[in-house]
Amino acid sequence: MKARIPKGMGGGPQNLQQIAKQAQKMQEEMDAASTALEEKEYSATSGGGAVDVVVTGKMELKTVNIKPEVVDPEDIEMLSDLIIAAANEALRKAADDKSETMEKISGGLNIPGLF
Repeated sequence: MKARIPKGMGGGPQNLQQIAKQAQKMQEEMDAASTALEEKEYSATSGGGAVDVVVTGKMELKTVNIKPEVVDPEDIEMLSDLIIAAANEALRKAADDKSETMEKISGGLNIPGLF
């Protein structure tokens, strides 16, 4: 017994070509968005503005600005914690922005190897 697919619901060559074109367009949009995101910068502060860091969309630390009054040679550990907190927050911002942008383009599709 053969299964019959209703008219217009076929998975013929034209439909496959259309799907392939859509996938290629989506990939091109994602590549362009990824390039744009890598050029963006994200900043975050900690310690009430005592430490300010900037990271790139490539997830690289670009700058660290430290107010002189928080530099205490007796408490380097606190300064280190402030830097880590600010850097992690800036990296989270960059990752969230990338995730949101890619989800908008893909419409929520999660295709392994595409992203």
